[in-house]
Amino acid sequence: MTVTHVPLSILDLSPTSTGRSRRDALEDTTLLAQAADRLGYTRYWVAEHHGSDTFMASATALILGHLASRTDRIRLGSGGVMLPNHAPLMVAEYYGTLATLYGDRFDLGLGRAPGTDPMTAAALRRHTGELDGFAQDVTELHHYLAAPDPARPSRVRAVPGEGTAVPLWMLGSSLGGAAVAAHLGLPFVFASHFAPDALTAALQHYREHFNPAAPTAQITAPYVVAGVNALVAPTSEEAAFLATTGQRLVAQIATGRPGPLEPPQADLLDTLSPQERAVVGGHRSVRAIGSPQEAVAALEEFVAAHQIDEIITTTYTHDPRLRLRSYDLLAEAWGLTA
Repeated sequence: MTVTHVPLSILDLSPTSTGRSRRDALEDTTLLAQAADRLGYTRYWVAEHHGSDTFMASATALILGHLASRTDRIRLGSGGVMLPNHAPLMVAEYYGTLATLYGDRFDLGLGRAPGTDPMTAAALRRHTGELDGFAQDVTELHHYLAAPDPARPSRVRAVPGEGTAVPLWMLGSSLGGAAVAAHLGLPFVFASHFAPDALTAALQHYREHFNPAAPTAQITAPYVVAGVNALVAPTSEEAAFLATTGQRLVAQIATGRPGPLEPPQADLLDTLSPQERAVVGGHRSVRAIGSPQEAVAALEEFVAAHQIDEIITTTYTHDPRLRLRSYDLLAEAWGLTA
């Protein structure tokens, strides 16, 4: 019996590895986006981070323009733009320019977190992302991207941008993001790959309070995308070994010591503190790590348990070639076709 799978997408933070340069990380992103385009993944999103020695995706719009010129089919997007860091008008101009150049291939995922440390956030000179102000910014951004209303001309316009209607997506890792997504009638992307404990409550709130009549609504019914940590290898043993790179990263971030991706380490858990092991254990609750068959089974179980409409995966390997291999194996096992 053929199983119909939900769409499968990729979230990339342009990670760098020890022994490799920052330019290498961005070139690895380009190669992975081209592979995703060829393999049949639905979306390729890039997440905004600042001041990081791990992630090179600070200027997402620039990266997406680069990827658009080197891919043909796949939807590209921000996963997301951290709106407290930016004026809505400027975001509309950037993404409106992308849509004007490359057509309807872009998604504009929006988040409330700064994507960095407090000092760097202050240097970005915006605001803190309280719910009311954030919802107002999203509404303003929606207005700039909509077609002009001749009956209500605006003196402030996003050119190019107006009329492109770049789709807005709401990101979140808590009830706050779920509440804004429901109130504004937007599709919701939950960061279950790093905040699994809040998943059930957030999705329940989103579905129960979804407002399809909101002026900003872009869909008629709730639509949920959820993040999953994925790593696929020919054997479950190799996948588990390679996954220790991502586990080390989680521990480093949790203890304020982020850095480039490290090589895998078989006895990693034995070297971590109790606090670090607890954090790593929490992240292991939403993952698809193993052989192709094991990864598919884990994703199918997750989709069924939470009624997910689309999966977005993130994968960390020290060797970028093994990340490419992982996505190749997963595409084949999931039955993707370009």
